[in-house]
Amino acid sequence: MSTTTPGQPPRVDPAELMADPYTVYGRLREAGPVHRITGTDGLPAWLVTRYDDVRQAIADPRLSLDKRNGTPGGYHGFSLPPALDANLLNMDPPDHTRIRRLVSQAFTPRRIALLREPIRSTADALLDAIAPHGHADLIASYAAPLPITVICDLLGVLPHDRQDFRSWTDTLVAPDPTRPERAKGAVRSILAFFTQLVADKRAAPADDLLSAMIAVRDDDDRLSEDELMSLAFLILFAGYENTVHLIGNATLALLSHPDQLGALRADPGLLSGAVEEVARHDGPMPLAVRRFPVEDITIGGVRIPAGATVLLSLAAAHRDPHRFTDPDRLDIGRDATGHLALGHGIHYCLGAPLARMETEIALAALLERFPDLALDLPPDGPRRRPSMRSRGLLELPVRF
Repeated sequence: MSTTTPGQPPRVDPAELMADPYTVYGRLREAGPVHRITGTDGLPAWLVTRYDDVRQAIADPRLSLDKRNGTPGGYHGFSLPPALDANLLNMDPPDHTRIRRLVSQAFTPRRIALLREPIRSTADALLDAIAPHGHADLIASYAAPLPITVICDLLGVLPHDRQDFRSWTDTLVAPDPTRPERAKGAVRSILAFFTQLVADKRAAPADDLLSAMIAVRDDDDRLSEDELMSLAFLILFAGYENTVHLIGNATLALLSHPDQLGALRADPGLLSGAVEEVARHDGPMPLAVRRFPVEDITIGGVRIPAGATVLLSLAAAHRDPHRFTDPDRLDIGRDATGHLALGHGIHYCLGAPLARMETEIALAALLERFPDLALDLPPDGPRRRPSMRSRGLLELPVRF
């Protein structure tokens, strides 16, 4: 990624950005509030780095999520067919408002609370499976299967279909630039999967969220067919992708900071705050979803033209010393209120209460089961997914 700003912008090494986004984005934040950049994919964008600007921009109605408001040649996000692309991450009001209102019925506090016991039972069963071995990769055996089980149960996806979806998601989020056909194949597989799933649910409705969404589509015509498919895809994709990384990052953070782990073991009441602090300190998304100004707009004193791609750096905002004291330090006792890892305003994540609860349950069950849990990393440290837009672990070796 290269930058152009008044004066001398710091040089950005793409490999360093992947390995340590906080140091790179920190240098950019100190150099200026907004930078014109060329991303690692070679596409131009404007990068916003400071907390106050990022928070305001997330909720600014002049910054559209609709790709049709972006000029050609900029970064527009995943390239998906219409049947998967008509989702909340690409919509503005009034369509965004209409669809969000419909799906919010699935994420009421009461419905989320009913999932607590099933989530804990799933977590215990996964830990039962790894307990006899004395070591495990916590991503493959715990952090990934827990949220995929929860969200698939919610939607009504059968167990034998879940492993394939995990593979497709991993390929889509971190595509191999030397093998572009793999990402295209993953998109085709996902589209075929949801086409068949919706057909099956239409033929045999069940007591699950997808059946309820199909009923809304077919009876009241409040969703188009593309919106139905895209919404199902987004719920499954986001419900898995963000939570697995939050659980993985939280576990790594605690095991890498013995003082914080000791404080949590001594006072389990700190667990909720610990999840919020990890979401701030090392959340699953270094960047918010790209946006496109519908008119010329000024952010941080920098004028950005209509239609340009705007990237909001959550990684930079969450380490902004003007918002968080000693921001590079993990402190599970701090008040991390105001972090933006789960969105803000009308774009606040609908599944945030579920993601929080899953992460809290996952950490509590793990730490209770294995009081001597320790990292078992290779000499070169943890292996992360090669992506500037997703901050996740490929594996997390531990021993106990």
